[in-house]
Amino acid sequence: PLGDVLLTQPQPIPGRSIFFLETNCIWNTRRSQLELTARQACAIESAAKHNPNFQVFVLFASPRYLVKDSKQPLIEAILSYPNVQLRRLHLMRYAAGTPIEAWLRDGQLFKSDYPIVHISDLLRLLTLYRFGGIYLDLDVVLLRSLEQVPLNYAGAESDTHVANGVLSLAPTGFGHQFATSCLREFEQHFDGGDWGNNGPGVVTRVAKKICGTQSIELMQQDPKRCLGFKVFNRSTFYEVRWVDWRHFFEPEYMERTMERTKDSLLIHVWNKHSHQQPIKVGSRTAYGKYAEQHCPRAYAAAGEYF
Repeated sequence: PLGDVLLTQPQPIPGRSIFFLETNCIWNTRRSQLELTARQACAIESAAKHNPNFQVFVLFASPRYLVKDSKQPLIEAILSYPNVQLRRLHLMRYAAGTPIEAWLRDGQLFKSDYPIVHISDLLRLLTLYRFGGIYLDLDVVLLRSLEQVPLNYAGAESDTHVANGVLSLAPTGFGHQFATSCLREFEQHFDGGDWGNNGPGVVTRVAKKICGTQSIELMQQDPKRCLGFKVFNRSTFYEVRWVDWRHFFEPEYMERTMERTKDSLLIHVWNKHSHQQPIKVGSRTAYGKYAEQHCPRAYAAAGEYF
C-alpha cells in the first residue's frame, strides 16, 4: 500500500515541493490498484523533469496499492524520476490541527453536489497550509522550470477570476497567512451547489481582500498592492481559455497554439472538457507535440492513444 504522506519518509520539504492530487477515488473504500492516465503521468513527469531540485508528490485521497509485479508502464515512467513520490492521505488526519478541522467534522462538505471537485479544492489549500510549495492540476504540462519563480503566486484565468489550478504559497509568513485566509474563506462561504465558488472563488476573494481591489487587471499591473502575492497574467498558465480547449487537440490549430503558448510557464488542457478527446500518438496536435518534448517517457508509455 502507498504510505501516508504525514507518516512516511521522505517528507515534503517545505516550500521546495510540487504537489498533485488525485481525488476521483474518494468514494472507493475498497483498496484498489494504483492507476494513472497517460495525461496525468505527463503532468507529473513534466514537473519532475523541469524541477529536478524539487520533490514532486502525487497524493491520492484513498487507499491505493502499488502491485509489485504488474506491468504498469505509466507508473514506471514517472517513478524513473528520483524526485517523484507517490503517497496517500487520510482526509480527517490531514485536516487535524488546521483551522478547518471542526468544520470538516461537521460533514457539510460531503453533502456537496460536486464532492470530488470540492474535496480537491479543499485539499490543495490544506496541502499548502501544511507544507507550502506549489500545487498543480493534473491536466497541465510544464514547459519550463518553476524552481526560480518566487513562491506566493497564482494566475488569472479571466478578467473576473484568479484560478486555483496553479497555486504557490510559502510555508511560513505571508504564504502561510494566505493559506489560513483561504481555509477560513472556504469554510465561511462554502456553497455545495456551486461548482467554482469554493475553488477559484476562494482564491479570487482572498486575493481581492489582500490586494485591496476588485479588479483582477489591477492586481496584475501593480504587484506591490498585493503585499507579496503575484497574480500572473493569463498567458502564463491559461493562455488558451477553457472554451477553446480544442485548440490543443486539433491539428489545424497546432502551429498557432504553440506560437501563442511559447512563452507560457505551462499549458492547461482543461480536462473537464477535453478528457474524452483522444490523441493518436504521433499526430500533429499542440498537446501531443508538447507531451513528446516535456513528458517523453509518459508519451512513449502511452501506447496508441495519449
